Parts: sequence; structure tokens; C-alpha cells
Amino acid sequence: MLVGVFVGGVMYERLGMKRAVLVSLILMAVSNFSFAALAAAGHSNIGMAAAVSFENFASGIGGVTVVAYLSALCNLRFTASQYALLSALASIAGRVLTGTSAGWLIDAIGYVNFYLLTTLVAFPGVLLFWLMMRSGLADLSIGSAGKE
Repeated sequence: MLVGVFVGGVMYERLGMKRAVLVSLILMAVSNFSFAALAAAGHSNIGMAAAVSFENFASGIGGVTVVAYLSALCNLRFTASQYALLSALASIAGRVLTGTSAGWLIDAIGYVNFYLLTTLVAFPGVLLFWLMMRSGLADLSIGSAGKE
């Protein structure tokens, strides 16, 4: 994960905030696919190490870029409060949706299909962010914390 954090910082510096966020969103979606591949392959210590390592790497990159983007959405005077509310809302929504449905869904469709589904479900968000970049909405959404 620490390597991912370092790479995320370098990506942010070289690609800029929006492109770095887009790349990190894609990597985090693809990390779910690595678990689908692991579930399809069966028991493999090397496969498990590779999937977990890739997920940690992608999460490290995403942690840097997405936190920077969410912070940039906030007003400079209220960055801490607004960021806390945004991250809490995302956490609560994620826990309610996944906590109530993940186990049932895995039982119903199996691990391979579950991880393929989570990969597919991530891509509308990636597409939406890409469309926001192309239309200029990503720039318009930046608050005063991202402009100073």
C-alpha cells in the first residue's frame, strides 16, 4: 500500500488531479477483477498474494488521489467539516449496501460472479467521472480549497 501511496503522489504531480483520479478509479475497479480471477483459478497462495498486493497498490494510489479530489471539492474555510461529512456519507452508504447484501449475493451467485459484478458496478462511476472531465463539470465542482 505504501508503494501505491508513493506512486499516487507521483501520478498526482505528473498527470494532474483529474487524470490521476481517473486512473486510480480504473485501477481500483480492476483490482476487483483480480479477485474474480483468483476465485476462478482456485486455491493459490501466489494468486492470493498477487490479488491482495494489487488491491493494496491500487488502494494506495486511490487513497492519495481521491482524498485530494474530495478535499478539493470543499470550501477552504470549511474543508475539515465538509470532508468529514463527504467521507462519512460514503462510508455509511457503502456499509449499508455491502453489509446487507454481500453475503447473500455471494451465496446466490458465487465468488467469481460476485467479483465480476463488483468490477462491472464500478465502471459506471469511472464513466461518469470521465464524462465530468470532458464536460468541464469536474472543474466546476472544485471548491475554494482546490483553487488556493
